[in-house]
Amino acid sequence: MGEFDNKEREEVFSKKVRAGKRTYFFDVKATRSGDYYLTLTESKKRLEDGVFVKHKIFLYKEDFEKFAEGLNETVDYIKNHQEVVEKRYEYSENQDGVPSRIQNDDFSF
Repeated sequence: MGEFDNKEREEVFSKKVRAGKRTYFFDVKATRSGDYYLTLTESKKRLEDGVFVKHKIFLYKEDFEKFAEGLNETVDYIKNHQEVVEKRYEYSENQDGVPSRIQNDDFSF
């Protein structure tokens, strides 16, 4: 395990998106050769034991265009065939400094 093992996973940029009970992470990472790739991670806390379950997709730059086309086409299909109700969540901290969720329904997309 040399210094290249850490560089292979070097995080260049990260965006965190909270969406209800799930959190999505969009992370740009660099390979040993300096090429960027994207990891999409969904994180959700299991109610029964409080453990966070994560699912990851690795997306490489040569696939960005096709992936975006497929994603946009699929989202457009859903929007055109069913009403989409997006829930907006606001986070605030309670007295202990722990985030708590306040739910606001927003019927716009």
